Amino acid sequence: MADVTVVLVHGAWADASSWRSVIKLLQANHIDVVAVQNPTTSLADDVAATKRALDLIEGPVVLAGHSWGGTVITEAGDDPKVKALVYVAAFAPEVGQSTGDQVGAYPAPPGLGGVKDNGNGYLSMGLDSWIANVAQDLPEADARLLSAVQTPLGQSTFTDKVTRAAWSDRPSWYIVSSNDRAVSVELQRDLAARPGVHATELEASHMSILSHPDAVAKVILEAVAAIA
Repeated sequence: MADVTVVLVHGAWADASSWRSVIKLLQANHIDVVAVQNPTTSLADDVAATKRALDLIEGPVVLAGHSWGGTVITEAGDDPKVKALVYVAAFAPEVGQSTGDQVGAYPAPPGLGGVKDNGNGYLSMGLDSWIANVAQDLPEADARLLSAVQTPLGQSTFTDKVTRAAWSDRPSWYIVSSNDRAVSVELQRDLAARPGVHATELEASHMSILSHPDAVAKVILEAVAAIA
């Protein structure tokens, strides 16, 4: 297990520190971890950042993505070092499909009402929606902190189409957040029901990586053990 590296990809309006609680648990289990700092400007930019991280790693990788990060790992996960994928309340488009396509195929969750157009090609998530819809099972102070440190999201991320689907030929795990108000729970359950996917469901908000880090780390460790 020691030779497997876990690479973590964060979601929209977030940064690599959103994985901090999961990172501590993985490191306590003697797992090497790399958290990618994505610019969240476009799919191509985020995939490039993820591939730069993968290029520095020797040996097998478990690649995990939260939310928008699921689209990123779907495209970047074709690297031969990536042996397994873990999706956490995440998008996982098919080839030729965009994140926006997956969003639009299901009733809009309340969190989408909190998305604000910054007027410069980028989007942000309003504070009220962070508290009520994105991180509602965290203390309000934590939700406010997440809002304060959020990075703008390039509008093209909703229309950028995936050209590879790494989940189609690699073992995959999917963690559904059953109380998610930011990404459709129905979408998550449909993705988790794809053939061969190892599915787990948590009574969690969209930010399960912070509210339920033990459960998320457990699933990632299962993926590590499966390829070690």
